[in-house]
Amino acid sequence: MTGPLAGVRVVALHGMGPTPFACMLLADLGADVVRVVRPPNRQSRALTQTDGMAPEHDLANRGVTSTAVDLKSPDGVEGVRCLVDAADVFVEGYRPGVAERLGLGPDELRRRCPALVYARLTGYGQSGPLAHQAGHDINYLAQSGALHAMARRGEAPTPPINLLGDYAGGGLMAAFGIVSAVLAARACGQGQVLDAAMLDGVAVLTTKIQGLRAAGLYSDEPGTNDLDSGAPFYDTYRCADGRYVAVGALEPDFYAEFVKGLGVDTDGWPEQEDRPAWPRLRELIADALATRTRDEWAAVYAGTDACVSPVLTFDEAAEHPHNTEREVFRDVDGILHPMPAPRFDTTGCRAPAAPSPATVELADLLRAWAPC
Repeated sequence: MTGPLAGVRVVALHGMGPTPFACMLLADLGADVVRVVRPPNRQSRALTQTDGMAPEHDLANRGVTSTAVDLKSPDGVEGVRCLVDAADVFVEGYRPGVAERLGLGPDELRRRCPALVYARLTGYGQSGPLAHQAGHDINYLAQSGALHAMARRGEAPTPPINLLGDYAGGGLMAAFGIVSAVLAARACGQGQVLDAAMLDGVAVLTTKIQGLRAAGLYSDEPGTNDLDSGAPFYDTYRCADGRYVAVGALEPDFYAEFVKGLGVDTDGWPEQEDRPAWPRLRELIADALATRTRDEWAAVYAGTDACVSPVLTFDEAAEHPHNTEREVFRDVDGILHPMPAPRFDTTGCRAPAAPSPATVELADLLRAWAPC
């Protein structure tokens, strides 16, 4: 067994962003994932490229088998149906109604296979006024209220690339839902339709903040709270060499350790929780941290509980001693792969490998899984 999901079979229609990421997570944990792609002559882009990348760079397809099928052909659609008959999970990321028009909707597939988990991963979900509307990560963050909070005081919101909507609220939540539904199906023999919306997923990620707001402990004015750059002891600071350190000295003991490490006279400094004086405290901290380089500060705070970290580039992160000892990243054919997470001490996970540019014939997959 390689991974806790070994033996789980997944069929996914080709998609971008959260759909392949969800399937990658399942494959990393041992699931047998088949991605159905269009034949090259029916694609607006060549089969060999996704998002402008060559296949070996499209890491979200690691551990995934691809098969090219013409879904405009009745034979192609029937072939996919037969493959799904032998699967545990079907994943699609189209707008509502598209899979039904292809003949691959949930009613059709679950009629043939009642235990099937049918996962639908979209931006706005299967219902509501926005269900059929186009969108991207930034739109789902805006719709959820989360993007409003991602700003410094008086500045425009800054999207955190597409980590929250596509990958955390979308792909990760979908994978979590799929595994949960598979467990339920194996317990009772009945599958179900999973409506995974990136909007919903991002909203769930804000649950703790909603509680803080209700308690009067979180301001709706961005950049004024402890964790949104409002607190001077939870922020990033520019060092003498133009690089940055991240300071997360929230607790009083950690803050005391942080201030001690600055090595400056702090008599007369504002108290940590003197909020009206936070702008002045920020200036004092910035001035102190600007006197040394990033790596010099990293050395000062190494081994302490001051919660100070150098802001690393991706390449530097791959070479950091902690990350190398834990093998957080692995070089595979010259390409840096984040290793599967979380880790399992018994089943392990599938080792990352370069995504294959080759496709497998659908007929071969049918013979290997369950002839129809």
